[in-house]
Amino acid sequence: MERTQKKALSFLIVSLLLGWLVGGDVFLAAAAESPAPQALKKVVIGYSAISTSQAPAWVAHEAGIFRKYGLDVQLIFVESGSRTVQTLISGDVVAAQVAGSSVMQSNIQGSGVVLIAGIMNTMDYKLIVSRDITRPDQLKGKVVAVSRIGSSSDFATRYALEKYGLIPDKDVTILQIGSQPARFSALETGKIHGVMIAVPLTAKAAKMGYNTLADLQMLGLEYQHTGLAVTQNMIKTQPELVRNVLKAFVEAIYYMKTHRKEAIAILGKYLKTDDPEALVEAYEATVLTLIPEKPYPTLKGIQIMLREMGIKDPAARAARPEQFVDMTLMKELDSTGFIDRLYKSTAVAKAAPRAESAPAPAPAKEKAAPAESKVKAVASVEEKAKPTAKQVPSPAEKPALPKAASTVKPAAQEYIIKQGDSLSKLAERFYNSMNKWEKIYEANRDSVKNPNYVFIGQKIVIPPDEQAN
Repeated sequence: MERTQKKALSFLIVSLLLGWLVGGDVFLAAAAESPAPQALKKVVIGYSAISTSQAPAWVAHEAGIFRKYGLDVQLIFVESGSRTVQTLISGDVVAAQVAGSSVMQSNIQGSGVVLIAGIMNTMDYKLIVSRDITRPDQLKGKVVAVSRIGSSSDFATRYALEKYGLIPDKDVTILQIGSQPARFSALETGKIHGVMIAVPLTAKAAKMGYNTLADLQMLGLEYQHTGLAVTQNMIKTQPELVRNVLKAFVEAIYYMKTHRKEAIAILGKYLKTDDPEALVEAYEATVLTLIPEKPYPTLKGIQIMLREMGIKDPAARAARPEQFVDMTLMKELDSTGFIDRLYKSTAVAKAAPRAESAPAPAPAKEKAAPAESKVKAVASVEEKAKPTAKQVPSPAEKPALPKAASTVKPAAQEYIIKQGDSLSKLAERFYNSMNKWEKIYEANRDSVKNPNYVFIGQKIVIPPDEQAN
């Protein structure tokens, strides 16, 4: 037995020597291509809400994308944007997916927190109210809920109330409750009368008979709803770490858009629902439609928010949008082709036609800077046949449109505002010209206080078009 083992060992040694002499280059090449695995860097990343806008962090974690970029990530949920920003300032997390408004308020106070990516650059909230409320004025004297004062849900709630002629904290009480599930639970128990929530809870609310008073996407506004934030000190001292975090988020967005089944399963886990209809709505209305492939922050959206904040805060009036963002690494990934290569060989998933899905916000009239990439809306066949929601054009901006076939009605008719409607859209639908929106406005001055803002369920009159040929 001992002699046999010695022969085997000798044969092995000779074989290795021959392999080295004959094919040493091959061995060296193989060794070069298989370096010893490097240890993953342990980091903590936060997210601030239980909503679909937070999906990139969840997907990057569940699909192993963080590990691909050398990161052993612990995800932590910190309720509300303002608290999440505090974890960034303290160094408890290296990056966080958080409301843009929270980053801005902190930055104005000198925290050094900035956005390096824009995950959602518009409002995806809907104002859901109790079953007995059908008009904005009926909220007077009532209570609505937000996560925390200064959060994204707080900003959106105050914005909507003011546009409908209601004074926050005077006409309507605003209560801090917490996460979306907690706020919706308060609506169910009758503790509050209204709440800003996003999909998939909006689907549940509709099934339960609650009314949708406003869909904020109808406003057609750019708004820095959610972004990826870090401190400027982190960018300066650990640029490679921040670069790898950003790469993971960008690839997670790609993965979500190209792996429908897997993405929906991850949404179900973190949203804590197995309702297939709600999850499909969440995936199609947010992941496919609102989260951009190239997630630049929106400077225009930040400027809009600064104007609102500046009403009460002089520091916000003096601030510039550029101070709240650092797009250096985002531009680097874009210019080097990192993002384009992800999508080059894989078609992005398409949303199935949904007759009731909300259209994406209309683009602003001004041409956006190339760096501010917009996500392409995935609309249903029915939606493509309709004009997109937009701000009512001012007289100076009215486009000259060719006259189309006459759609004159013999008499005024009643119309109920639906999701996605605006006066300019209705004018184009009934008069074949967006320019005639003022005709509808003049006929409804008693009920439409501001031509830019109508609400779902509102009854208006469409007057006949006497001047049509």
